[in-house]
Order: sequence, then C-alpha cells, then structure tokens
Amino acid sequence: MEYEEIIRRLRDLVTQPVRRIAPENMKRAIGAYEDLTPRSKELFDKAKTLIPGGLEHNLSIKHPYPIVIDKALGPYMWDVDGNQYIDFLSCGGPIILGHNYAPIRDAVADVVQNNQAAHGVTSEYEIKAIEQIKKYVPSVELFRFFASGTEADMATLRVARVFTGKKKIIKIGGSYHGWGDQLVYDMHIPGIKAIESHGIPNSVLKHTVSIPPNNEKKLKRVFKKYENDVAAIIVEPLGGESGTHPIKPGWNQTLREICDEHGALLIFDEVVSGFRMAMGGAQEYYNVTPDLTAFGKIITHGFPMCGGVGGREDVMIHFAAGIEGVEKGKKRTYTGGTVTANPITCAACYHTIKAIAETNAIEKAAAAGDRLTKGLEELFEKYNLPFVAFNFKSVLHIETGAPLALRLSDPDIFTQINVRKKVMDEFQAALLTEGVFTLAGSRGYTTMAHTNEIIDQALEAYDRVLQLVE
Repeated sequence: MEYEEIIRRLRDLVTQPVRRIAPENMKRAIGAYEDLTPRSKELFDKAKTLIPGGLEHNLSIKHPYPIVIDKALGPYMWDVDGNQYIDFLSCGGPIILGHNYAPIRDAVADVVQNNQAAHGVTSEYEIKAIEQIKKYVPSVELFRFFASGTEADMATLRVARVFTGKKKIIKIGGSYHGWGDQLVYDMHIPGIKAIESHGIPNSVLKHTVSIPPNNEKKLKRVFKKYENDVAAIIVEPLGGESGTHPIKPGWNQTLREICDEHGALLIFDEVVSGFRMAMGGAQEYYNVTPDLTAFGKIITHGFPMCGGVGGREDVMIHFAAGIEGVEKGKKRTYTGGTVTANPITCAACYHTIKAIAETNAIEKAAAAGDRLTKGLEELFEKYNLPFVAFNFKSVLHIETGAPLALRLSDPDIFTQINVRKKVMDEFQAALLTEGVFTLAGSRGYTTMAHTNEIIDQALEAYDRVLQLVE
C-alpha cells in the first residue's frame, strides 16, 4: 500500500465512529479468556503484590489480565495453562528466525558451559560479531556494544554532541527511541510534547526539538532558528512507531541532504528495522546512508544486553574506552557497562546475523507479512469494515482503533485515544481466545517460521473475530 493511501485510510478510520466487537460478543470472549487462562490470572494476582502494576513488560497484554508464557518455539508460544498461540508479537521485533532457534541456542549454551557468561574483558566473539555487522552494513566503520536499544540511542546523542560541538537534537513527533530522558518527548502521537515526560525536568528537554512527521518546511525553520547549534537528527527510518506514522517517499533522502547542508549528523534508529528490512537495514532498503546507527534487540535475536552503535570512524572514535584510548586533541564520550559485550551477547549476535543471511530469513518473513496483510485486507472488505492493514516487509500494522493516527486538532482527542485504545485491547483479547498473539492488537512481526499454512490459520482466527464486530 502506498503512502498516500495509508494516510487517507487511517484518516478515514479515525474520523468515523469506532467499530468494535459487540458488547454481548465481547462478554462471551472475556468469559472464554478467563476459562482458558486461570493459571495466568493466579500468577498475575500474585505479581501485583510484587511488581508495580503487576507487570515488567510494556508489550504485555493488559485486558482483562496478562497472559503468562511458559515456552516459545518456532512460530508459537504456549502459556502456563498449556494454550498454544501463533505468535506475531515476536518479542517486539527481534525474532525473525523463529523462537528458540537451535543454532543460536546451542552456541550460547556452549559459551555458558565452556567459557563464562561475563568476565569484564574482551572475548573473541566480540570481534567476530562486529565483523558480521560490518560485513552487511557498510556505514558501520566502527561499532560499540551497549546494553539495550535505549542505551544505544542515548549514546548516539552524546557522541553527536561531542563530535559537532553543538547541542540541539531534532526528533520526529510520534517516534519512539527508548526511555532515555532526552527522548521521552513527543512520543506516540505527534504534537503531545511533554505529556508523557513525568519525572524529567524541563531543563533536560530544552535541547530536544520535535517536528511533525514528513514536514520539510518545519525542519528547515528549526535549522534556521537554531543555526549552527543542531548536532543531529534522530529518526526511525520506517517512520515513527515502526512505521505507524509512515514516511513519505524521499523523506530519508531529504533528511540526509539537510543534515549535510548544516553540518549535522543523521542518526538512524534501526532497533526494529536493522536486519529485518534488509541485511543492511532500512538504510540499504532506502539507499540512504546515516552517520550513526543505533541497533537493538534483533542483533542478538532477543538474547539480553542487545544494543549497539555503529557509524563513521571519525565520530565513533570518541567512544574509545579509557582516557588513554582517545586520540590527542579529541574529547571522550563517556559510556560504560560492566557486562556489555559479554560472551553470551556476542555469540548470539554473531550466530544471529550469520543465520539470517544464510537462511534468507528476511525475504521469507517478508513473504509471510505480505500474505497476512493481503488476507486481512480481504477480510476487512468482506465484512465492510474500515480497518486498515499495511506492512513494511515483515513489520505489520493492523489498525482497528488507530489511536496513534489521531491529531491534536481532532475533537475530544484524549477521550478518543482511550476509546480507540479500548477497541484494540478488546480485539487482542478476542484474538487470544482464538490462538493468535499480536503486539497490542495493532502490530505484528512475521518470521521465516510463519509458513503459508500458519498464516492461513491465523487468518481463519481473524475471520472468526471479525464476525463479532457490531
């Protein structure tokens, strides 16, 4: 689906009354959910006495209560009650080979048995992993591991300021770059600014500037206003929230040209798109070269401590460890991490990237994504529903309520956000009773383990749920 059609249809969806599962049907679905998952309910009740809100994970299902997972393998997950789910959550994006992929699992087990989980110094796997990344991502001249995508994003801002001597960071409204203080700003819905920035002093955010998506005029005005003081632009190259706010054609190239014109760095946050859109990430897919790239969970296929930054040597050299590691006349960008780049992480990284390349996982996952998207669009048409399904290869968007497509100018927007979020939650709960797991009912990531047969089974489940809509 082309950019203009996605935008038009999302706008149509949020400017008409919501279509939701009929109340009597939803009541039956919740009853089925509770009958299927008593052990999950029991464990969640216990978790509420131990964990704030009972949850550690933002990706967890919250309505009517979270599912507790026991194991995952290939395209499936099983909960503690023994229910099997076709999984499109995929741990929020890092799983592209299928859960518990044996070559990675076995390599990590070998490290644990014969090496050490962490020892605080370099291992050979650290070198081998970075060689794999450099092999497929030409913009990465040097690379440094971090503990997460959030840490990687934070590090890119710091090194950009050290390299350029400038302070301002431009982000795109609605984009997500982790939970670091300077980037918890104008997230999810463009224009909300600091609404979600609780606990972050205004002084911390004063050098973060957000512009609306795809707005070249506004971007140029920001550069004019802060002439000679913009260190970098950080973007999700698919568009905010993994393409929930899609980019118009040529947008990434426009960013590259404007950064070059003003001496600012272009940072791609490829936590989701790296090694999923192409072996060279979204930068290969769009043929636009950033100065820095933040990597995350996919580079280790979900194994922990899974972040990193790669980019131009003259920028990256400022990450050199230890005071003596920085060249004379260059400032050091202070970072750390006791168990960063540990043998487990690096072994997982090396074998993940090697396996993705050898199995052609990216194109297999993309084919599954195309099949699921096409099937969903046919179902929406079959039932005369205004819902929208679109995909960027194996990154899927399935919009039933579409709260993130709202605009601040929309009437009663904050009520609408809650209503439309509830619609998504209800769809997810109903889907779970049919054995399908997604990300918040509105997003999914396909893997090479999702065969045509499995995709068709998922579409049959969606068909049954869509019949419940009033």
